[in-house]
Amino acid sequence: MSDALLHRLFNKARLNDRQVNELVGMAHGIIADGIVNQDESEYLQKWLAANTAVSDNPVVMTLLTRVSDMLRDGKLDREEAGDLFDTLRRFSGGDFELGEILKSTTLPLDDPQPSLDFNDRHFCFTGTFAFGSRRDCEAAVIERGGIAGSLTKATNYLVIGVYATESWAHSTYGRKIEKAVSMRDNKVPIAIVSEPHWVEHIQGT
Repeated sequence: MSDALLHRLFNKARLNDRQVNELVGMAHGIIADGIVNQDESEYLQKWLAANTAVSDNPVVMTLLTRVSDMLRDGKLDREEAGDLFDTLRRFSGGDFELGEILKSTTLPLDDPQPSLDFNDRHFCFTGTFAFGSRRDCEAAVIERGGIAGSLTKATNYLVIGVYATESWAHSTYGRKIEKAVSMRDNKVPIAIVSEPHWVEHIQGT
């Protein structure tokens, strides 16, 4: 390996370290007041976009994709703000890697997970999805004749996004999962399924 190539790789590594350190500091600042607002999310998106232009750091690139999905319609809604806050909290605390996949054994999924129907079935989505934004997931259901919306007694399926940590019960979307578990325990006909299971059925239709 040439000295010039080694120099470029070393400088790239230093750049990536500096980016991550700056991102951690920014995350601490954004979540200091306990919320993530519209202006903060837009500033974060601009910073991430500017930094992906000078390096291919996977942490920065993955977080940019998530934030951009949330802001696709120009508005950070309450659930998206909660998801983003939880992501930044875990990232800045050092106990979260973007892209970590939640082990299914830590989730209260139906066992076995049922076959999914779409026609006139009600779907609710919670968490962060590899498939795309929550709106992308809802659109996929609607295209197949299903209905997407909030968690109610009419909900047939709660789909949990694949990106999370094992401490899901303490996350912003944990309350929705707990509500669905309570509904299921009280004989409400709702199934709790994973994103990979849902994607298999999406791809099969």
